[in-house]
Amino acid sequence: MSAIIADQSFSYPVLESHLAWHGRIFDAISDTVDLGTAGIVPREYIKHPGAVAIVALSDAGEIALINQYRHPVREILWEIPAGLLDVSGEKALAAAKRELAEEADLKATQWHVLVDMFTSPGGTSEALRIYLARGLSPTGTKFARFDEEAAMEVRWVPLTDVVAGVQAGRLHNPTTVVGSLAAFAAQANNWASLRDAEAPWPARPNAV
Repeated sequence: MSAIIADQSFSYPVLESHLAWHGRIFDAISDTVDLGTAGIVPREYIKHPGAVAIVALSDAGEIALINQYRHPVREILWEIPAGLLDVSGEKALAAAKRELAEEADLKATQWHVLVDMFTSPGGTSEALRIYLARGLSPTGTKFARFDEEAAMEVRWVPLTDVVAGVQAGRLHNPTTVVGSLAAFAAQANNWASLRDAEAPWPARPNAV
């Protein structure tokens, strides 16, 4: 039997660290890291508060997608609802429920952890937890949205069509890609791989 493959929490010694740039949401950090026999190297990255995202799956097998303009890539992307863990003391599941209501005007009765990931571990500390939400219904209120979110459209798309769009190269948002493929795989396994909504999250131990 082959050994179980799992990522390992580890850090080389940081000899020096300073704030290179402070932003409204993110900070840029510059570290000097001792890699032992590999030498001493500079490493710059974006310090991120973490985020949650939601695959909201209807009884008809459709998921809720929203379209949003993303300026760094100059595209309007179709995304699953998502948001930052930027509210002090708010747990990840509570943040996911809030984001689903704020971005899609939806609530859910069934919540499970679908997948955990680092969005771009070579350049940012962002840890993302993607939930599966089922038993959906409207919140009954319309959330006020601003800036890029003001023009957001919610569209229900069959999960199989989203997966096909990912495979064909038509959909590029990482939460949409990972979330839809993970949901498709979990569904094929009769949902046996789903974790409890408050399952441990080693990358963000204080957020669960």
